[in-house]
Amino acid sequence: MTINLVKLCVGVDDIDDLAAWQKKRAAQRKARGERHLCIHRTRMMPKRVDELVDGGSLYWVIKGVIRVRQRLKAIEAGRMDDGTACAVLALDRKLVRTMPRPMRPFQGWRYLDPKEAPADLGDASADIARMPPKMLEELRALGLL
Repeated sequence: MTINLVKLCVGVDDIDDLAAWQKKRAAQRKARGERHLCIHRTRMMPKRVDELVDGGSLYWVIKGVIRVRQRLKAIEAGRMDDGTACAVLALDRKLVRTMPRPMRPFQGWRYLDPKEAPADLGDASADIARMPPKMLEELRALGLL
């Protein structure tokens, strides 16, 4: 059974900002000859690794709204820059925009059941991703989205 993760994307203003940050970091990792070019480190190791890498994604919460996801390629034990143990999430470089969904702040990451995950947006629906979350909720409540 596949499961996903959801995590706050701290310090990022929008999806383009996340893409630029990841591109810069990937270039640095490539220059060092690292195996995974797009990673994210998090302190706690998920217990359901097999379910996560079996088609799961990391859903990013940007400014209080789930806006984008990246497929999880691998999860490995690693170290933070200060030497503390962590989980290294290897991510697909492709950022997939999702139907925006508000989410309250939380610490760390949370599991996200595929049934509860926001749907992907197609290229034609990119403008929906830029709508304010409150407007999206009202349109959903009216059955227009």
